[in-house]
Amino acid sequence: MKATLAPPSSLISLPRHKVSSLRSPSLLLQSQRPSSALMTTTASRGSVAVTAAATSSAEALREGIAEFYNETSGLWEEIWGDHMHHGFYDPDSSVQLSDSGHREAQIRMIEESLRFAGVTEEEKKIKRVVDVGCGIGGSSRYIASKFGAECIGITLSPVQAKRANDLAAAQSLSHKVSFQVADALDQPFEDGIFDLVWSMESGEHMPDKAKFVKELVRVTAPGGRIIIVTWCHRNLSQGEESLQPWEQDLLDRICKTFYLPAWCSTTDYVELLQSLSLQDIKYADWSENVAPFWPAVIRTALTWKGLVSLLRSGMKSIKGALTIPLMIEGYKKGVIKFGIITCQKPL
Repeated sequence: MKATLAPPSSLISLPRHKVSSLRSPSLLLQSQRPSSALMTTTASRGSVAVTAAATSSAEALREGIAEFYNETSGLWEEIWGDHMHHGFYDPDSSVQLSDSGHREAQIRMIEESLRFAGVTEEEKKIKRVVDVGCGIGGSSRYIASKFGAECIGITLSPVQAKRANDLAAAQSLSHKVSFQVADALDQPFEDGIFDLVWSMESGEHMPDKAKFVKELVRVTAPGGRIIIVTWCHRNLSQGEESLQPWEQDLLDRICKTFYLPAWCSTTDYVELLQSLSLQDIKYADWSENVAPFWPAVIRTALTWKGLVSLLRSGMKSIKGALTIPLMIEGYKKGVIKFGIITCQKPL
């Protein structure tokens, strides 16, 4: 991997202002809407039915996400280590990098995200961090070691939380990092206590993006920084109301395997942050910088070790592997975008 840092393929820094309309809340929950068959003949009964259906759907999604990562996290760690996210590559990188090269790219993703947000090693204000959707805690342990900060990670997966705590103990970091099972949409923390709110590839699992963002903002301390790195669909062109049917079909097929609700765009996230009067909002499209990642995952899965581990892991892992070509197709056709969005909470 090259030593020089490639600039993001797209970068936009936005002034602080509100937009006149906010498309996100109404569109982001399309896949969660109950069918008309659930509606009753009276307004009161209909409201109860819709609420019950939405609650049941959200609970099923949470359980599905937890079960998926309970089953697949061990396989991922065995093949790829403790960073459960994309790597950051130079656009002309080869997928034939060594395994250590790909793991270095995953560390580079953390470093590039911090750099993009203006969070440097000299930053003295980073005392407390929450890692929202922490996986097995790779980012938390890295950030705690880098800044000497206290990090708390949350995940829906009991298997991930236990493994993350075990790894922290093995690395003598239990005094700095801890992990627990909790819902990102209802975080068990007081308001305004974290200097850095970190979400590395967990936003795509959130069925209510508006509530997700509001929770991130709620737990951020005044002057604190929020970093969201997430899978998105492309930004809609002016006049477009939705993705094309074939694009939506592609995303729906991915959703079934990876337990994802409706996708959104980076623009949707920006509009949500603007509506909450956040400052220094910036976003970038890093799709080119992560392009070698999924082909590399396929390559490792096709090794003898990868195949044996995959078969041992279970059906969810196998289905996940079979869905990877759809991710590659989505990136190549420009439907899927890899976005970073960052902002600061006003003092």
